[in-house]
Amino acid sequence: MLIGHSNIKKRDLVVEVGAGSGVITTALSKKAARVIAVESDPKTANKLRENLKKTGVLNVEIVEQDFLDFELPREEYKVFANPPFHLSSKIVHKLIEAENPPEAFYLILQKQFALKLLNTDRHYTSQLGMQLISSYQTKIRYPMKPTDFTPPPAVPTVLFEAKRIKEL
Repeated sequence: MLIGHSNIKKRDLVVEVGAGSGVITTALSKKAARVIAVESDPKTANKLRENLKKTGVLNVEIVEQDFLDFELPREEYKVFANPPFHLSSKIVHKLIEAENPPEAFYLILQKQFALKLLNTDRHYTSQLGMQLISSYQTKIRYPMKPTDFTPPPAVPTVLFEAKRIKEL
């Protein structure tokens, strides 16, 4: 599973953006100490509650709210998300401009957008990418296949990683 391509550990608090019906949430709950699953759609949030109840998951807090309005944790945390592509830029901005930015974040992104967030001579680095790489090491962790999704996306997709650079 994708979570295996992250540095999420058993002691971590993880915020999941756009939890959906809980496929990734369930996997995160087995890998992290606590998961805050943020889901804005009430029907989907109810489905998420039902699915977690069936699997007996106890370390997940469901927050029914738009992530862009969500108050990020004050303690150390990481983020894992499969956000709608049209919100990717806003989500990255929120994370890196936060009062307490995440230690690391893993986003399933459109490949074309992810390439602009990398510190490389091979591709154009966007203004957001330049802002990001001043505090984070970035890389593409895993190229996704269309068959990894239902329905499959029409564009190439990757798992993108940003790990905060520790100050010496």
